This record gives sequence, structure tokens and C-alpha cells, in this order.
Amino acid sequence: MDDEQLKQEAADEKLINDAFERLVNDYLNSRHRKKVDLITKAFNFARQAHKGVRRLSGEPYIMHPIAVAQIACSEIGLGSTSICAALLHDVVEDTDYTVEDIENMFGAKIAQIVDGLTKISGGIFGEQASAQAENFKKLLLTMSADIRVILIKIADRLHNMRTLESQPANKQYKIAGETLYLYAPLAHRLGLYKIKSELENLSFRFEHPEEYAFIERKLEETRVSRHQSFDQFIEPIKEALNKMGFEYEIHERVKTPYSIWNKMQNKGVTFDEIYDILAVRIIFTPKVREEEINECFNIYVALTKIYKSHPDRTRDWLSHPKANGYQALHVTLMSKQGHWIEVQIRSDRMHEIAEQGLAAHWKYKDGIEEEYTEDESELNEWLRTIKEILDDPQPDAMDFLDAIKLNLFATEIFVFTPKGEIKTMPSGCTVLDFAFSIHTFLGSHCIGAKVNHKLVPLSYKLKSGDQVEILTSKTHHVQPSWINFVSTAKAKAKIEAILRRTYREIQKKGEEKLNEWLEKNGFEPSPSVIDRLCKFHDVRRREALFQAIGENVVILGEKDIDELNGKNKKKTETSGGWRKYVPFIKASKPEEETEQQPELFVVPEKFNRKKPIYVNEDNIRQYLFPDCCHPIPGDDTLGYIDNNNRIELHKRTCPVANKLKASFGNRILDVKWDMHKLLFFDATIRLGGIDRRGLVNEVTRVISNQMSVDIRKLTFTTEDGIFDGIIDLRVHDRDDVSKIINNLKGIEDLKEISQIL
Repeated sequence: MDDEQLKQEAADEKLINDAFERLVNDYLNSRHRKKVDLITKAFNFARQAHKGVRRLSGEPYIMHPIAVAQIACSEIGLGSTSICAALLHDVVEDTDYTVEDIENMFGAKIAQIVDGLTKISGGIFGEQASAQAENFKKLLLTMSADIRVILIKIADRLHNMRTLESQPANKQYKIAGETLYLYAPLAHRLGLYKIKSELENLSFRFEHPEEYAFIERKLEETRVSRHQSFDQFIEPIKEALNKMGFEYEIHERVKTPYSIWNKMQNKGVTFDEIYDILAVRIIFTPKVREEEINECFNIYVALTKIYKSHPDRTRDWLSHPKANGYQALHVTLMSKQGHWIEVQIRSDRMHEIAEQGLAAHWKYKDGIEEEYTEDESELNEWLRTIKEILDDPQPDAMDFLDAIKLNLFATEIFVFTPKGEIKTMPSGCTVLDFAFSIHTFLGSHCIGAKVNHKLVPLSYKLKSGDQVEILTSKTHHVQPSWINFVSTAKAKAKIEAILRRTYREIQKKGEEKLNEWLEKNGFEPSPSVIDRLCKFHDVRRREALFQAIGENVVILGEKDIDELNGKNKKKTETSGGWRKYVPFIKASKPEEETEQQPELFVVPEKFNRKKPIYVNEDNIRQYLFPDCCHPIPGDDTLGYIDNNNRIELHKRTCPVANKLKASFGNRILDVKWDMHKLLFFDATIRLGGIDRRGLVNEVTRVISNQMSVDIRKLTFTTEDGIFDGIIDLRVHDRDDVSKIINNLKGIEDLKEISQIL
């Protein structure tokens, strides 16, 4: 072994030992029992198992399990069982050791968690959507057996996101998209706000590097003035808290780049137009622990004597905590500089749960099962809901994921039963959702409800504080139309399961009728015969044909006999297909417009998916542009290889692309634009402001004269002196759109300018 290798080994050894020493020190400083021997044993075992293996970044592989264990210990607050499982989480997956080996050496509990983590390894998703859904179900089922599985999985994902730099761009989009689609909402639902924010920010940084860098730069530029505003704002608050005799800390909380960008996208505003970048957090130690809620309100009263509060922006999560255990009182106050500033008031206990998540203090402390608290029963309720959804597996994987996400993202409202019991429901839920949340029988036979003693239909949307009495009839059954207005995952799953059972009965009846008809007319009821009838009646699946026959939508007759005997004239194929998806692209030279459309690019078998594809004027027509988002040059764009090996182009922010990243990560490609302002693309800008004579003329002059850009359509509506306008343009790229928006900002009385995505 040469000197260079020896030096490298010594450096690796020091790196590993330092990381493990930090982990042990953090564990010893925590409140858990001191099982350092067990953790050391797990570390040595994992170190030996991963010996000689390196990550893409070049560091020894064992650094990853140590980092995951460090996050589990320091950032989530878990104990030795979880730390050991985190250290061992890749051993079964990547080496010859089995779960039985882990159980023999470390006991059943650690082995069970490692087994759960192994089942859902390699990202949640496989090649096919069905495999992806199955793996996600495994994740949720294992999670409902032991919450630590998902907590360690989130820690694993956080470390992978922190080291995503070493992955190729297409892998970065896939992992970032999957993180935003599932892991961030899971972390949020479990109360891991700090981790949720970091996951969102890292995803944003890798998917939209330029926007991320821009917001970071703007935050740095405004840092000094923000500190000054913060200091001036809290000075009288500190005086009031000191007079009241509280021990407290006041923190400056700055909106994350991701949440700033999100607001810029959703509201169509610039960075400078966002006024709630700064928030203030007061964390106090209660004088009497049992009185901490009252003490929060006492502080609130003291603050409203100093600053005027916003009546519509007070959020009380003290009396009714969120389902993930979050408790705090949020109030928005008007500063002396004329800005609204949100203040969050919480005790030290509430702060710990908000930072590390209720799950970290839930049910398990180093293997000891503690008595359930009221908050923990809320988390159990959520896990139980997920189990109920899993009882009726969705046939379509994307539907399944969407159903789960409905519950992950939902914000809560509080609804009362006729007996005055409080039920937590997602906002936007209907009477029918409420009925299914209580019992499947109640939902499936629901005919309406009384809300606050008034009769309402099934589709009535509930509000916080409503008292609901469900009305049922045994003769009433589930209707297919119900699926259109229910919003909770549980109700959707139950309705679909009941409808599937009903459809299966109709399909069985239809299949029997078809077989009888075929035999009667001298045909063999073989798959090829049935497939020919499917094609003839323009249905894709045999089940759909059986159902149509069972419901008498399709009546078999002479034409079907002629089809099977080959007597019908062949149906002409309808043209169309992919061309309907191409965006407006107009060549600058007239003769180019009549050129024949080139063939679509088909991905060959040995295609290098790690390299970016470059889109230019010559090859742009070889790619598909689905009508969900219409990317134009300059947009952050990705490619997706569809089932026919064609490449679709999507904006990275597109909702469809978000699903594709989370479901078919191995088909995602990095896309770079190499355009030279020769082609035109559609773009739409929305304007709003105060109406006056000559305004439309100024707008069109700015666009046409200054930019040499075509206006395709202009729509202006005015009401009570306020106007709303939509302008359809033909532009070369995103840069044109930005310049137009900036130039329009110079027009007096234009108050809102944004691009419609």
C-alpha cells in the first residue's frame, strides 16, 4: 500500500471517528437512557459491513448512516433504539447480512425497524406506478406499526437532500420532486416543522437554482434593515415581559426562500411586495406549568396594549391544537414603521413539540411504552385513517397517492356532533365526508344532514363550529356522482370500494350474458374474440365491455356477428394524437411554416439519461408539449419519457410534473434550452389597477413599441373604477415576459402585474 493510500485511510478513519464521537456526545447530552455500549456495537457492526464502499460524493459510505443517526438524535430527539436502527438501516439492503442476523445481535425491536426501512428503501418508488404504490403502502403500514420507521426514513431523506450535489441533474429533479410531493408533507403532518422547511428549501434550491440564488441574495441585502425593524419592534415587548416577571426568549423568524417563492408564484408579486418576511417568536417558561395557556393569553393582552392587532389574523391553536400536536397563539400586530408583523406566542414545552414534532415524544422512549396523552390519540387517529384507506387498495397508483396527499396537506376545522363532541375534519370537507368519518354505514346510506338545525344537501361544505346531524335511509345507496364532491381520502376510498363491488357484480352479469350470446351464435368465448368486440365498441378493457353489456349500454346484435365474421368495413383511424399538444410555435421565416412536421424523437434503448437534452430551433418539434403547463425557453424545464418512449417537456413547477417526478423518477431527464429568439411562443399576462382614460393605449404602446412583441388578444373589464385585464402575447422566451412585466410597472395606476402560468 503506497503512502497516498495510507494517508487517505488515516483521513477517512479520523473523519469517521470524529462524526461518531459527536453523535455519542449529543446522545449523552439528551434525556434518554445512556445505552452507549449498544450504539457503539451497532456502529462497529455497520462500519465493518460497509467497509471499502464509498458514496457518489467520495466519502466513506458509513458517514451516511452516522449522519442519519445524528439527525434522528439531535434534530428529532429519538433515543438509542432509533439511533441503532439508523446506523444499521442500509446493512440488510446493501450487504449479505439478514434481518435475522440483526435480530440475533440487537434484539427484535431494532430488527423490526430495520426491516421496515429495508422494505421501503431505494426511494419510495420503483419502475412502475403499481410497484410505487405498493412500496408506499408498505411505508404507511410499517409506519402505523412503529412511527420510528417513518421518522428515520425522513432523517435518511434529509441527509440525502443535504448531499444531493453529487447526483446528476435528472436524479436531482426526481429526488427533489419526490421530497416535495411526499416527504415534506409527511414531516409537516408529524410536526417536524424545521425539517419540513429544510426539505422544501433544498428541493427548491435544486429544482430552481437561479430563483433560489436570487431570493437568498435579496434576503442578504435586506438583512440589516430587517434586524433594525426587529430590534425596534421588540424593545417595548421586552419591557412589558420583564414587568410581568417572565423568563423568555424572543427570536427573529425569517420566511424561508421556498415559502417566499411560493407566495411570489401564487400571488403574482415581487420580492419587494412581500411584507410578512419577518415574524417574531416569543418562547417563555410558564410560572405555573398548568397555567401555560392562560399565561399565553396574558402575554397576548399585554402586546395588544402596545401595538394594534389585526382582528382577522389571530390564530388560536392553544385550546384546540393541530392534529400533529402544534400549540401556539399567533397574532398579527402593526409596527411603528407601518408593517404588519406576525408574533407567535408559545411556552418552552410547546416550542419543543413544534420544533421536533409530537412523534418524537410519542408512545416510545427507549422501548418503554408510556400512557397515551390526548395529543397522542390524535396521531393514532391519523395513522388509523391511513390504515383504513389501505384496506381498499386503489387500482390506480396515482389516485392512491393523491388520496393520501389529501389528508397530508389538509388544514383542520372543528365540527360538533349532536351530542356536543368535537371532531377534527380537514377544511373544505362536506357533510358526506363527515358521515363517512364516523362510520361507513352512515356514509353509504346518507341522504342529507342538519347543520346548525337547518336541512342541507350532501355536498354542503362544513365550517369550523358547525353542529352536524347526519340523516340516513336504508333504501339509499352510494351514487357514482358522490366521488365528485367528497374531499377526504377516507370518503373517496370507501365510495370507490363500494362502487367497485357493485361494478364487479354488474361485470359478472355482463360476462355471463356475453358468453351465452357467443355460444348461441356459434363463437368460442376466447380472449381474442372478446378483444375484437372491445375494439369494435371502442373500449380498452374487457371489464368495461362486460359492464356496458351488464348495464344494457351495449346490446349485442347483427353488427357484432358481422364484425366477428370479418364482414364489417375497416374503421378509419382518426388523425391527431400528439400534434394537439404542441404549443404555438411560429417560425420567423414564412417559408419555414410550410415545412413538413418532423418525426417525434424516440428514445433508443441505450440512451444516456444522465446527460441533459438540448432543445433548439431544429429539434423542438421532435418533443411533446402536453397542455398542462406549456414551458417556453428560459423556463426551468424537465423531460419525461412516456410509455411510447417519446419525450414530453414540462415546467419543473407543473403539478403533473410533480407527480411524474415522484412516481417515475428513472424516466426524468434534464432539459437545457438552446434557443436564439427565432421562434414565438404563447404567454399570458394579467393586469389589475385603477381605471382611467388612455390606460389601455399606454399598455399596448409599451408592449408593441418597446419590445416588438405581438399582442394576440386583449381583454379588459372594469367595475367601480377598478379594471382587470388579460393580455395574450407571442414572445420568444421567459426573458421577454420579464422585461414586459418590468416595463409595465412604470405605468401609473397599474397595481398588479403577473404572468398566468
